Amino acid sequence: MASYANERARLNRLVGIFGGTFNPIHVGHLRAAEEVAESLGLAQVLFVPAADPPLKRDGEVALAPASDRYHWVEAATASNPCFEVSAAEQGRSGPSYLVDTLRLLREELTPAELVFILGQDAFAQLDAWRAPEALPTLAHFAVVTRPPGGGSLSDWLPPSLAASVEVDASGQLARHRTAGTWIRRVPISAFDVSATDIRLRLRDGRSIRYLVPEVTREPIEKCDAYKGQPT
Repeated sequence: MASYANERARLNRLVGIFGGTFNPIHVGHLRAAEEVAESLGLAQVLFVPAADPPLKRDGEVALAPASDRYHWVEAATASNPCFEVSAAEQGRSGPSYLVDTLRLLREELTPAELVFILGQDAFAQLDAWRAPEALPTLAHFAVVTRPPGGGSLSDWLPPSLAASVEVDASGQLARHRTAGTWIRRVPISAFDVSATDIRLRLRDGRSIRYLVPEVTREPIEKCDAYKGQPT
């Protein structure tokens, strides 16, 4: 009986997919991943640094090289046995579209179920992404919110998903009508740190100590990409 239960746990395990530019990775990213993993009982959180983020190709944001951002994430997550880093987008030419990445990871990680982790603002803007209607058919969604974090999922539901998901009475959980996947609001602790602020601090020659993992601080400080005019 015990071995059967263990096998069911393995087959039904949830793997968090934490995608992003990580430009640069900071302690807020790590804390968010830790709290979502704890809240949802994730077996693992897979960080997926975007190689060529399609929404940041206009040059308005100072973007560190993909290889640097990947290695920073690798170093920052190395001490947590629940965290791993995927190079799924590093060797692929062209823009890094989430729909392609989820399809690849879904095939690689079967039979695990994927839980895509993203912030409330990104979720609300999902219609700007490629094939947004397909995304919740490929993975569950954990929508991270910080205090005060009130409201319902309905308040941020992208128009492309409005007809395909049903939000429950609490406003905290939605189900895809055909795929059976869920979208869940996951509140986490307030953590006032952002990659934008870190890039501005670097531009102005101010300290980023304790805002980024110490193992990555010096390489990030030396990155030439952040010596311009970041936004």
